[in-house]
Amino acid sequence: MLKLQDTLSGKKVEFEPLKPGFVGMYVCGPTVYSPAHIGNCRTFVSFDVIYRTLLYLGNKVRYVRNITDVGHLLDDGEDRMSKGARLQQLEPMEVAQEHTVGFHDMMRIFNNLPPSIEPRATGHIIEQIEMVEQIIEAGLAYESNGSVYFDVPAYLEKGEGYGSLSGRKVDDLMAESRDLKAQGDKRHPSDFAIWMKAGPDHIMRWNSPWSVGFPGWHLECSAMSRKYLGEEFDIHGGGNDLKFPHHENEIAQNQASCGHGGARYWLHTNMLLLNGKKMSKSDGNHITTEQLISGESEHVSKGYSPMAIRFFMLMAHYGSPLDMSDDALAAAEKGYQRLMEAVKRSETLEGTGSEGAPLDLEIHKALDEARAHMLDDFNTPRAIASLFEVASLINSIADGHRKASDLSAAGFAEARTKLLALVHDVLGLQASTGGDADDSSERINGLMELVIDLRAQSRADRNWAMSDQIRDQLAALDIELKDGKEGTTFSLK
Repeated sequence: MLKLQDTLSGKKVEFEPLKPGFVGMYVCGPTVYSPAHIGNCRTFVSFDVIYRTLLYLGNKVRYVRNITDVGHLLDDGEDRMSKGARLQQLEPMEVAQEHTVGFHDMMRIFNNLPPSIEPRATGHIIEQIEMVEQIIEAGLAYESNGSVYFDVPAYLEKGEGYGSLSGRKVDDLMAESRDLKAQGDKRHPSDFAIWMKAGPDHIMRWNSPWSVGFPGWHLECSAMSRKYLGEEFDIHGGGNDLKFPHHENEIAQNQASCGHGGARYWLHTNMLLLNGKKMSKSDGNHITTEQLISGESEHVSKGYSPMAIRFFMLMAHYGSPLDMSDDALAAAEKGYQRLMEAVKRSETLEGTGSEGAPLDLEIHKALDEARAHMLDDFNTPRAIASLFEVASLINSIADGHRKASDLSAAGFAEARTKLLALVHDVLGLQASTGGDADDSSERINGLMELVIDLRAQSRADRNWAMSDQIRDQLAALDIELKDGKEGTTFSLK
């Protein structure tokens, strides 16, 4: 039975979909003006693994991931998309298209499966206006000077649990509400806009019963999740930073408009740190996804392949903070290569023993444990640890340390099928294909591992001349070796 760490209840619960064999999942997609931030990539890789696991378990999954292309306001009250279009002298949809294409390219690079449906906020204005009307009819929103605000105090008077998702007191939530310049007509600081009257210079605007304007950011996910998944559906997810106010307001809007809170289970990914601190452009503790792959940043000694980065992201549970550093990425790269080498070897290795051979039970036990970890709230680090046990067994046979007769033919054929499903289908890890940049990188890394091992053996044998010769010849090729506590690494000058 699949277990989830449900944010709303705060407990790990057994997952029961509304319809047996069918799962409706909604994940808050990117704001198109900043879609491919590496922190976003971690979130979408995490939900890709969740999606893959649900499919692996035999479910039909309707995975909806939206594109936010209107309504995301900055502190000055201007829409992020509108401001970007104005500064670049483009149509807003040109900006949206450019960044959406870039986002899709990044998702393909990380081998994320596309969602079943990817709606845009601007394509669902009618649905959002209808939801505003329903909330007004319920007495939980009011119009003020052409804008419409959700009435949080009235919602609380009805006994609804505003604040239940983020787990904070209502007074604290009210104090944390942003005081946007364009929202001076609301009655209470905690109220939030569900329709905004457009100013004369605002270029993204639609007709509505209240004004020519645009929908509030929080409204879009409520409207689109209900359209494609119904008033109640199974899973809603996003980054931890969306708990309040975005997801808290979604629940309130859904409850006010139709009497249901939307999702039955809420999942949230945690932060991606850089060198132990929150990423920030202002203090220089920042790296883009492109820089991480190219290596053109002071924070990394070289570029890392997308699959090595994906593997690194899976080395921590999706709900835990993940600290990214050059050392951590290098260690993950080695782990990824080790696992993929075992997968490659498994495809040509054959067991020759009879049924019940000594390693049959051992290899299947490790594979079953990996599967069980994925069913325990998608625990990728523990699943990978079990897969490393499998990799060690495969490598021990391929290297001649164990006999092929220690595995039965049928037992290993079944084990190979399980291994490929877990690595490729569930974790979404791929070996590099011949001829591309990733493949060249993997070949170089593999060759350098061999050279480093030879140098280490020379030093162990006290053959200092050979050790120095290897180091000096690499230096002549602009390859620098760095000896550290956890071993030797290399970088290109």
